[in-house]
Amino acid sequence: MKRIEACIFDLDGVIVDTAKYHFIAWRALAEELGFTFTQEDNERLKGVSRMQSLDILLEIGEKQFSKEEKLAMAHKKNTLYVSYIEKMTPDEILPGVREFLKELRSKGIKVALGSASKNSPMILEQIKLTGMFDVVVDGNSISEAKPNPEVFLKGAERLRVQPEHCVVFEDAIAGVEAARNASMYCVGIGEPETLGMADFVIPGFKGFTFEKLNQFIEDL
Repeated sequence: MKRIEACIFDLDGVIVDTAKYHFIAWRALAEELGFTFTQEDNERLKGVSRMQSLDILLEIGEKQFSKEEKLAMAHKKNTLYVSYIEKMTPDEILPGVREFLKELRSKGIKVALGSASKNSPMILEQIKLTGMFDVVVDGNSISEAKPNPEVFLKGAERLRVQPEHCVVFEDAIAGVEAARNASMYCVGIGEPETLGMADFVIPGFKGFTFEKLNQFIEDL
């Protein structure tokens, strides 16, 4: 019998929708540099680290800068982004997430956050979910970005659970690939057309239960 002992969640687009704040901040930087950054362009940044995101942005704008200049730009973007997330409230938790987390904890399932975002602790504090997670692995404690599986493997290690007993919840292609590379089950949050590598895909957590998760895993 397949046994689920832990669930590991990405943050952006899974627990909350911070993508809109990232987009506004990156768009402002692009405008300052003299080019347009669209919502479609922003899709390429999902699940990608801050410096990699900046490289993609500059590639779109056909701009080149020194390492020092890029570090300053990344800092400027993050300062603007933080000014938005500092105002976040629990109302911004995506539908069904809180209920699902509570159910997992009531059933003794270990819960971790596995996110590339270095601002994860602040966001969890703002939305009052810090206490729901046994472990938080974020951009401050990893050296490799998704699709490298480091963030999820480190989460499993800290939870003291073997990867094959972990389920990852992800909304980005790079994150789904990272979960697969970690030899973990993966639930995609979003569109099946985009997240086809996941074991199965759900539109969101509203109405989703641990029983349904167990059934999906058993049917694989």
